[in-house]
Amino acid sequence: MKSFFSAFGEFGVFAVLVLSRVFSGRYSFRALTHQMHRIGVESLTVVNLCAFFIGLVMVVQTQSMLKRFGAETSVSMVVTASFVREIGPVFAAIMFAGRIGTGIAAELGSMVVTEQIDAYRVFGADPVARLAVPRILATTLMLPALTVIANVVGIFAGFLIVVFQLGEPGVLYLAGALEVLTRIDVLSCLVKGVVFGLTVGLIATNVGFRTERATEAVGTSTTRTMVQSVLAILVVDLVITKTILLVGD
Repeated sequence: MKSFFSAFGEFGVFAVLVLSRVFSGRYSFRALTHQMHRIGVESLTVVNLCAFFIGLVMVVQTQSMLKRFGAETSVSMVVTASFVREIGPVFAAIMFAGRIGTGIAAELGSMVVTEQIDAYRVFGADPVARLAVPRILATTLMLPALTVIANVVGIFAGFLIVVFQLGEPGVLYLAGALEVLTRIDVLSCLVKGVVFGLTVGLIATNVGFRTERATEAVGTSTTRTMVQSVLAILVVDLVITKTILLVGD
């Protein structure tokens, strides 16, 4: 318990340092745009490909289950609501943590091992402002966009399998998908994307900066980043879901 609370306190201190740099504008806009392209655009392929196949599987499974109750026409409503409310944001965040979070931790951890972080401090540069802030802002800004795109791709994949395999009218699928969506659902999706992106960015940079000065420690940092990010995403997801449902009610 002592170790847990100590690590949690160090994480809180690091988060405060990052926020102070953000609001003071002590970071490079050019570095931010570079990280946004690297983190967001280069992640589109893997996130969309996985979302596409998850959409296909969801329609097949949902249609098979609803068929028992004679409610096959509701498949679009179930798939759309599930994707936008829960599967899209959580899935995109976990994929994001696996591809981007571990990469950030490995990159910063390697800089710690090779003493590049110390070189920043020797020359009077702030490593938190130069290295952490652009990456955290990029994850916070780009994950909501990736989440929205993943939702669209997953729902479109369901549309394809409904039309070409199940032989149902595509107009009914799209009408049901639009009917079930509410403003609360869209707001929940965007809020989760922002918070998940901020969480993954903070965890990855914090773990990267705290990497031990040993070669094998870089691998340990990447593993720790993935585990902590997934656990944090699931806990935060529960809190946000309950909060938004209470607000909606």
